[in-house]
Amino acid sequence: MGNIGGTRNYGYGKQLAWAGKNALADRYGQGHFSTRATHEDRWNQFACYLKEQCINDARKIDKTTVQQYAQYLKQLVNSGDVRVAYAQNILSTVNVVLETMRKDNALTIKPAQHVGERTSVRSKAPRTDDRRQLIKPILTLSANNEGRVAAIALLARDFGLRFKEASMLDTKKALQQANRLGRINITQGTKGGRGKGQDRWVTVNNSNLETLKQAKTLQGNEKNLIPQNKTYVQWRDHAYYQWRIATKGSEIKGFHDMRAAYACERYQEITGYPAPVIAGGRQAPKPIDTQARLILSQMLGHNRLDVIAAYIGSSK
Repeated sequence: MGNIGGTRNYGYGKQLAWAGKNALADRYGQGHFSTRATHEDRWNQFACYLKEQCINDARKIDKTTVQQYAQYLKQLVNSGDVRVAYAQNILSTVNVVLETMRKDNALTIKPAQHVGERTSVRSKAPRTDDRRQLIKPILTLSANNEGRVAAIALLARDFGLRFKEASMLDTKKALQQANRLGRINITQGTKGGRGKGQDRWVTVNNSNLETLKQAKTLQGNEKNLIPQNKTYVQWRDHAYYQWRIATKGSEIKGFHDMRAAYACERYQEITGYPAPVIAGGRQAPKPIDTQARLILSQMLGHNRLDVIAAYIGSSK
């Protein structure tokens, strides 16, 4: 296909999404329909991200742009919102399209190196372990009329919810459960879904009850915190963009920081010792540490001990 007019997007068209589609047709020819369609869908996600960064021409994309997008995907992996394999596939598509457009591999990155595995061990304490770190971003979001994004962050911090779980939580029903049972059952947006007998209950107390009440007010007559005029994906991308604006200049990286802070807080309540990542190593006796990790794996919706190291640090 080559140059179809102009110089924008290396001659593949004026719009990024359309240019990517043309580049894929150039690479694969008129066959491979399924492969092309899959790549086009993934490329369109990158194009939406670029639009938020005010980039409308592939010629303006540099290595930093691609690496920052990889970091964004890593945040989605950490929050449990997308799987590692899917994030890797998206980055692979970015590599394919950019290589085709540029006729080189100067911007190519290794997907696994950037989005990695969930079973990594946390080595830095979550910034929002100190709740004061949340004050500025919450105020910024409120000032920007982004109260729902602020509510998601607080639900992640106070209940240990993933972004998707907080977004899909029916706070009206949850508040009724909290008042009746002193706990809420997390069923929507859970990673991999939950079958019968796999209820995930999270304790409600005086400190986090107010967060639930505020979220209910923001939800209004809707079924959850996702605005009626947005799909879940649109809401997710919007919320992550607003969160990046609110936390710019800070060390808070994504909504997963609040979930990790919640885990560290619960660990100390369960064991009487600070989480290993905060103390600089495990201080709780091994049997108590193991029991705490088992409880946390259930509270966080993993039911796997090895994953908890990504939240609270090593058990060694």
